[in-house]
Amino acid sequence: MREFAFSVPAPDKWGEGLVSVAAGRPIDLEVRLESVHEGILATAEADTVYDGVCGRCLTELTRPLRIEFQELFGYSGDEASDFEVQDDHVDLETSVRDSIVLALPFQPVCQPDCPGLDPVTGEKLTPGAEPAEQVQIDPRWAALTAYTPDHDDADHRVAPDTEKS
Repeated sequence: MREFAFSVPAPDKWGEGLVSVAAGRPIDLEVRLESVHEGILATAEADTVYDGVCGRCLTELTRPLRIEFQELFGYSGDEASDFEVQDDHVDLETSVRDSIVLALPFQPVCQPDCPGLDPVTGEKLTPGAEPAEQVQIDPRWAALTAYTPDHDDADHRVAPDTEKS
């Protein structure tokens, strides 16, 4: 068994969408390599930082990311293996990249209770603030203004110009 601790820059931008790890961002790795019957078992922890925007209010954010993974690098032989030992070396880049990309949040938020943007004005809402009243109603949806969920009577939910069956 051998243990290593080192830092490497991300070779490319890892991740798509709202957040990603920028190219050149340092990735700190702690790796333990163990010789097993089938090959070399790599167990690692990686620490880095991702950048992006909040999925609700589009505020810039930078957050730390810590991942752990374990991968078996098989000796070349008859069995098909995703990862193989090449000249007594293992290439961890694919495993590190896959683990980091899968750990990135799909819909990141700047804070758990982020109120987002006002749908009318597009301004960032403050916690507890109500969105601005929508002044203009699209004429295609005007018939829905007769519907109110407060009434249990079916007659109140039908627009006045609708036929009853």
